[in-house]
Amino acid sequence: MPRIRCHYDDCAFLDEGYCSAAAVEIDPDNGCITYTPNDEPLTEDEWEEEEEELDEWEDLDLDEEDEEEDADETWSED
Repeated sequence: MPRIRCHYDDCAFLDEGYCSAAAVEIDPDNGCITYTPNDEPLTEDEWEEEEEELDEWEDLDLDEEDEEEDADETWSED
């Protein structure tokens, strides 16, 4: 079963960073239609975890950009 990584911090379906909804509807223009705001505010520990996860995602994005640049530099046109 596929798991969907969720970036909404306050979604009622958020379970350890993944969506726990039985069905998910995504709109290309508006994002997740299944998103339902949670009434409970994030605790400080949860907030710090979210910041750490964002940092990890930023690091991954930078690594991918570096790899793409390296690939472009080694690509030769005949």
